[in-house]
This record gives sequence, C-alpha cells and structure tokens, in this order.
Amino acid sequence: MEKGRTFETVVGVFVLVVAGLFFNYVYHKSSWQSVDGYVLTARFDHADGIHEGSEIKVSGLRAGKVISANIDKKDYSAVVKFYVSKDIKLPTDTTAKISNDGLLGGKYIELVPGEEKEILKENEEISNTVGPVNFESLVGKFLSSGNKKEED
Repeated sequence: MEKGRTFETVVGVFVLVVAGLFFNYVYHKSSWQSVDGYVLTARFDHADGIHEGSEIKVSGLRAGKVISANIDKKDYSAVVKFYVSKDIKLPTDTTAKISNDGLLGGKYIELVPGEEKEILKENEEISNTVGPVNFESLVGKFLSSGNKKEED
C-alpha cells in the first residue's frame, strides 16, 4: 500500500512541474507579460493577418509585439497599436509595413527606420505605412494576363 502512494505522489509532482513549465512557456510567448518598451500606433488601409500578439520586427529581428488591432469607426482604417523595445529608437520617418513570414507563414509588421534625426516618442503614430501583399489577387492577375495573351 505504501508503494502505491509513493508512486502517486511522484506522478502528482511530475504533473505539477510539467504544468508549471507549460504555463511559464505560455506566459513568455503571449501578450500577458508586461510591456517593456514604448507604445506606437500605425494605420493601414487593411491589416489582413495582423492580430494581438503578432510580431514587430526591425531588420528581420523581433523588436516588439502588437497590443491591439481595431477598426477606426470614422474612416474604417485598421488601427494597430504595438510596443517596441525601449532600447530601439526609431526616427519619425520610419515606415511600418505588413510582411509575410514565408509563403505559408503568418504576418508581422516590419519597421523600416528612416533617416530623420528626430525620434518617435511614446503614443506617437507612424504615418508611413504599407499594407500586406495579397498573393491571391497577384496570382489572379497573372493568370488573367496569361489568358489575354493566348487570345491575341
């Protein structure tokens, strides 16, 4: 009888340790953790594939995360609020561009720093934005242009 309880105790401790590791992993991969940076905003005509937790990258490296993505009820633009690591200082002419993470991967926002000397501050808006490339429409245009050439 004593052996059975020891085994149950060991299994119980193991389950608790695995659960703790899992929650630690989720905490560090999610947006639950506190923001260690400054918040910026960008407006896009459409922000397909961008959601809370999407990555922000500078020079291809992770620099922050999306906090929220909402629709402006006045002009129906996509307003994306995100944070950037406090040690990355971006010029005021920085461009925010929605990019694909590979052909089948998710989307992220690439920040392309400009050349201005003035630096973006907390809660400022990046005015230079480029929306995502819609591969379906590009393929459709390519296929339809191929059909037109065959008709000529």
